[in-house]
Amino acid sequence: MRFCSLLSGGKDSNYALYRALREGYEPACILVARPRARDSWMFHVPNVELALLQAEAMGLRHIARLVEVSGVKEREVKELWEALERLHREVGFEMITVGALASRYQYRRIERIADSLGVEVYAPAWLMDQEEYLRLLVDEGIKFVITRISTMGLPHRLLGAPIGQREVEEIIQASKKHGFNPAFEGGEAETLVVDAPHYRARLRLRAASSVLSDFEAELVIEDAWLEWKEQLTSSP
Repeated sequence: MRFCSLLSGGKDSNYALYRALREGYEPACILVARPRARDSWMFHVPNVELALLQAEAMGLRHIARLVEVSGVKEREVKELWEALERLHREVGFEMITVGALASRYQYRRIERIADSLGVEVYAPAWLMDQEEYLRLLVDEGIKFVITRISTMGLPHRLLGAPIGQREVEEIIQASKKHGFNPAFEGGEAETLVVDAPHYRARLRLRAASSVLSDFEAELVIEDAWLEWKEQLTSSP
């Protein structure tokens, strides 16, 4: 079965794509939506263009498309449908992969788009226990960093740091104490995947942390590039 991946650069959409590949599905296209408004209801906003670098790391840059959307509630859904409808006519696919966790707003709208195109929705993390999902990501080798924090209780020192099992447990404990979603489904934080089992290269970043308030901070990415794994293993 051929699929189109909705890829944002974050952990959830990357995990959905990874699982589709692991299940033996064939990638037909990757669609990266870049909202013009920062308060999009549907889409990840920070550093979304780096999803194209991730596609290159997977060896799939040739099937990746970037589309700009307004970021205006509901209008951006129509714009996404138009982009997917064009891709469906051009390359053909039977499934859309999406990194939905618990947002019915997002999932139902993707579901309606998929129904209109006559294709399936593949959301492997949908309604999964949020704490177990975080642990699973690390176990599966999905390596990510936090690029934005927008909640009280999430330590700013985690910004830009590789998230391993120790950091996952710290996030889970902080979420219990402060009442935020540990997998950030409520927008408490944004993430960027820098490596994964299906990546042929790792993303390297030059970045600086910027603290905006007591509960808000972001990673300002000044540059990003790929470090190819075969070059590392072949070095003397």
